Amino acid sequence: MKRFIIGYFLSLGALLFIFYTPFLAFSSLINTMQTTLTLEILAVFLADTELVGIDIWIHPHYKIIISDACNGLMPILFFYASIFAYPSSFSLKMYAMIVGYIVFFIVNIVRILGVVWMTKYGEGQGEFYWSHDIVGNILLMLTGLGLFIGFIHLSTKTRVKDKKLIDL
Repeated sequence: MKRFIIGYFLSLGALLFIFYTPFLAFSSLINTMQTTLTLEILAVFLADTELVGIDIWIHPHYKIIISDACNGLMPILFFYASIFAYPSSFSLKMYAMIVGYIVFFIVNIVRILGVVWMTKYGEGQGEFYWSHDIVGNILLMLTGLGLFIGFIHLSTKTRVKDKKLIDL
């Protein structure tokens, strides 16, 4: 357990450094690409008057800004750190990372659309706090937890299967 915790925090630190250090060109490029992809998908669900650049206009005087913090990359990195720290095969880790990216991307789009809908049809700014900071973050945490539990379960099944093959 100690090895996992140390590995998790080292992996998380390295990932955050690589993906969120402002002076690294790679960091800026990845975040811009992720934000652009998020906005492209959101454009399918939002009216042209609602999505303008990186802004989602809820009201003529109120908008939600989709920046690097809202592109869904941060919870993906937390999930990836747990995958890196957990002992399993490289191929299983790659599989979990690809599936995790896709699931987190979809959940983040649903989260943003939920925040927009709740803010637009609810009580405005007060609804934004509740839907974004509480419901949205809980949704992302539960997604990560569910994905990691699934990864552990799959990893355990793979190890048991491999052990049976070795015993033959």
